[in-house]
Amino acid sequence: MKLDQILAKRANKTIYRYEDTVIKVFEQNHPKSLILNEALNQSRVEETGLRIPNILAVGNIDDCWSITMDYIPGKTLHQLIEESPEKSEEYLEMFVDLQIEMHSKSAPLLNKLKDKLIRQIQSVKELDATTKYELLMRLDSMPKHTKLCHGDFLPSNIIINDKGAYIIDWSHATQGNASGDTATTYLKMVLYYPELADRYIKLFCKKSDTALQYVQKWLPIVAAQQLLKAEKEEEKEFLHTWLDVIDYQG
Repeated sequence: MKLDQILAKRANKTIYRYEDTVIKVFEQNHPKSLILNEALNQSRVEETGLRIPNILAVGNIDDCWSITMDYIPGKTLHQLIEESPEKSEEYLEMFVDLQIEMHSKSAPLLNKLKDKLIRQIQSVKELDATTKYELLMRLDSMPKHTKLCHGDFLPSNIIINDKGAYIIDWSHATQGNASGDTATTYLKMVLYYPELADRYIKLFCKKSDTALQYVQKWLPIVAAQQLLKAEKEEEKEFLHTWLDVIDYQG
């Protein structure tokens, strides 16, 4: 098998197209448990009936673990927005509708979002014990739901073709409160799509009949979570601006 058509490169993997499949090849030092968990997550989401790439195989290529799945032809929503900014409202409607449809699904065998957030907040070295306590108290006060959450729902992870919209990259999938998932999307939209972020959150709240203030209560929690992955100083500074939890009242 000759892999020479690179679709994307990430910090710990290279993504290739091979015939009618996509093959993610991970670096040798990337934990096997995370790779197998990603394949398991995606397989569980397949069962919800959402349009996503189906997992075909988990294997080993040149001593590196790999995941093989369906190749989905089309353009990402990110590409479409860049090519036709005048259609951004139309694309934003599509984006929000797709997220609401996803949140309507359940995958009861997925890990719980709240458990994942607790582990991650406790692991953030930049936060002092008082801030962690306030964040964990805020998290504990949030209603417990079991909705399908993506964890990285962005226009770059939506592929559009003549059959519809497909959601890709399920490595962060959990079940939990949809507003936590929405808050994560909003923070990332502020970073990567600043001109769309506020329109996104207002449209989501309107369409899902969710109070904006409720989603905003999640922002310090998910900002702390994102600190674990942030590498650039400007991104860390941005996330720290959302960590003000002094107004929390138990």
